[in-house]
Amino acid sequence: MTGEGIGFGKAIVFNEHFVVYGVPAIVSAIGKYTIAKVKTIDEPGWRLNDNRKATPNYKEEKIEQQKDSINRILKKMDIDLSKNGIEITLDGTLYCASGIGASAASCVAIARALSNHYNMDLSDEEINSIAYEGEKAYHGNPSGIDNTASTFGGLIWFEKSENNIMDRISLQNPVEIVMGNTGKVADTAAAVAGVRERREKNPEKYKEIFARAENIAYLAKDAFQNEDYQELGKLMNENHKLLQQIEVSSKELDFLVKLARDAGALGAKLTGGGLGGNIIALTPGKDLQERVANAIEKEGFQTLKTVIGATRGMR
Repeated sequence: MTGEGIGFGKAIVFNEHFVVYGVPAIVSAIGKYTIAKVKTIDEPGWRLNDNRKATPNYKEEKIEQQKDSINRILKKMDIDLSKNGIEITLDGTLYCASGIGASAASCVAIARALSNHYNMDLSDEEINSIAYEGEKAYHGNPSGIDNTASTFGGLIWFEKSENNIMDRISLQNPVEIVMGNTGKVADTAAAVAGVRERREKNPEKYKEIFARAENIAYLAKDAFQNEDYQELGKLMNENHKLLQQIEVSSKELDFLVKLARDAGALGAKLTGGGLGGNIIALTPGKDLQERVANAIEKEGFQTLKTVIGATRGMR
């Protein structure tokens, strides 16, 4: 018998890093996903076949975190593999890179596959909480935003608190984006730790930046609901400036952001942990999406063309 599960990739549209401190963020699932399959084997413990396509060295650099993550998920689900073990196979259309929720998608997919395999019939809320546990291995102190988008899909307003606040933002029409991959694997845990350290050293400076980030989230929510993409693009550009000020951008990210804007993107910013990984560019309409993607690819970088705001059945 084989259990199967799915987890979607994500793009943080506003306020990565700020979200760790309770500032609202906006995140969307994207149309690319990871599939996990689980089958019983005759030996104890677990083994993994990771068939996902990835940025060079991504899987190698994340292997220890991945092992820790799977062990955390198994422990949280109270699964005993001392007699019969399992083989986990990962596949799907989500390209593994930093900044697109690859680790969260795998955590959600594995949790769903295990629930399916062992007939646990867990709810999405339970899957989300298990995936959050798995994410700790990759992020140290994750906000929970990635696994939430990966589990529930759609466009989500997210606030980290004792009980995370999560509201759907419904869009009449999903909007096209381009994600551009720097090809650099980022260490999110190190990026998060760096922000914490600098914030403790410069509390006044950071207080001001964080207040502006919060303001941007509310303006962006309105812009989404009004489908005001010009305004949304401006807010994305401003959000990128704040992320530069807290020192989580990089010369590669800034280069891709400028490329996208010069090619006509309404807005562009880093997405995810920063220091490498991906940018997200707002490109309403297929023609603009194509034009921006071509400009990035011409410089030798990989792109992902997808949409944000689509609500889809997650099973």
